[in-house]
Amino acid sequence: MLLEWTATAEEEGLLLRTFLKRKHISKLLLTAIKYHEGGRIAVNNATENVLYRVRSGDKVSVMLPEEKQNEQLIAEHTDLDIRYEDDFVIVLNKPAGMPSIPSQYHPTGSVANFIKGHYQEQNLTNAVHIVTRLDRETSGLMLIAKTRFAHARLSSFLQKGDLKRKYQALTMGDLANKAGYIEAPIGRDSDISIMARKVTETGKYAKTNYQVIASYPDFEHVDIQLETGRTHQIRVHFSHIGHSLLGDDMYHGETSLIRRHALHSYHLHFIHPFTEEYLSFECELPEDMEELLRIWKK
Repeated sequence: MLLEWTATAEEEGLLLRTFLKRKHISKLLLTAIKYHEGGRIAVNNATENVLYRVRSGDKVSVMLPEEKQNEQLIAEHTDLDIRYEDDFVIVLNKPAGMPSIPSQYHPTGSVANFIKGHYQEQNLTNAVHIVTRLDRETSGLMLIAKTRFAHARLSSFLQKGDLKRKYQALTMGDLANKAGYIEAPIGRDSDISIMARKVTETGKYAKTNYQVIASYPDFEHVDIQLETGRTHQIRVHFSHIGHSLLGDDMYHGETSLIRRHALHSYHLHFIHPFTEEYLSFECELPEDMEELLRIWKK
């Protein structure tokens, strides 16, 4: 992939390595560009080293070296619900039941498998970089980076809070406070399974903001925004306060109304890793959650 910039008057006289650092080319990536086949740094179409002094109006370009794919990842093909795609990112609406990544005992059927197949269809050799994972049974928007440059920038945005996700969930019972937050540390619950989590003093800080959208006799329809991104955070936090998600058998949720935990990632916004444009996406509730709401509204 080729990245290109035009130097401004304010950037006049900068060392090329400083210029590239300001464009978020990390030292690690710079090393890969310099020493791996296919990588190139050029100014006005001529190869330059990083000690070159940039002049206003210079056309600076970086050719990223070809990434090494995970040969153990099996490419598969299906019709993905892709809501946005360019040379840097993919925004995908994941169905419930599809894991984000393969596991030792389930090496196929994941988002990563299908993204690799999607790349093959476009004759791309990109590695698969998942920025925002979702649990197998959680539906909704996921963000995938198409290059490690994009992955590094988006991961940085996620850590700084410039990449936000919102969810909708159906939680058991009647929440006394219709808006608020749950702030409780989360760690492993090895007594249940390697995947299970619990609120524990030895866990990592976690905070979940929520607001009730609508109340029903047996559950609440809740809007949720995370301030941290711990494994199973929403499910653990609502279970901790006695309002487990409907369908969440791992965390004591009622399973008679829906066949999976009722959680959907409906909103995603972030700064584009290259253009720095603000991008925002929303997707509708999946049919199983929508149908349950229709029934109870009647």
